[in-house]
Amino acid sequence: MSGLMDQALALYAGLPASERFHVHARASSAPLLAVASRLPSGTVADIGCGHGLLSAVMALAVPERRVLGVDLDERKVHWAKQALSGLPNVTLDVGSVEELAKAQPHTLDAAVVCDVLYLLPEAKWPGFLQSVRGLLKPGGRFLLKEVEGDRSWKHAKALAQEWVMVSLLGRTKASGGMVLKPRVDGVRLLRDAGFEVREVVGLGEGYTTPHLLYDAEAR
Repeated sequence: MSGLMDQALALYAGLPASERFHVHARASSAPLLAVASRLPSGTVADIGCGHGLLSAVMALAVPERRVLGVDLDERKVHWAKQALSGLPNVTLDVGSVEELAKAQPHTLDAAVVCDVLYLLPEAKWPGFLQSVRGLLKPGGRFLLKEVEGDRSWKHAKALAQEWVMVSLLGRTKASGGMVLKPRVDGVRLLRDAGFEVREVVGLGEGYTTPHLLYDAEAR
């Protein structure tokens, strides 16, 4: 694991073992470094930040970058604030993308949503993406990392894993979603929400999950 990820994980050393386990599992199972490497400097929103691991990576990678992380899970935000309290360029709060868009309309340089959309009811996806669009300046970058619905064994494994985390262990909050879509649907949704899709990148190599990244720009 890279030195940057090691630095980020070291911030969580004082958390309870159960929380550290969750953060380390996240680090090993998702291509967070690949996502962070594509983001510009400036002010970036981390929507659904959870324990704040991606926020930490982004803040450590570019110290002049300002990171605003929000999540609806009060427990995760509590531990994230404790772990990242020493990073002056990170602000974490309990809240939704809709609330952040009202507070910061069209002011951010970029936004990232990593493994969040599929946890929402499908009917809420267009509104969620439009709220992300409402955060960004014209030309602002949006990175959406999801699990691709490609009907592979990795697809089935990802759904089973999330069922354990959401329904059995209660470690992740969902709102009636758990739907994985093919990339053609993701591109259509982003375009409908006011984004120009620059690139769609498969990031599943080396993982047992079909990670997919949409790199888009606000029109």
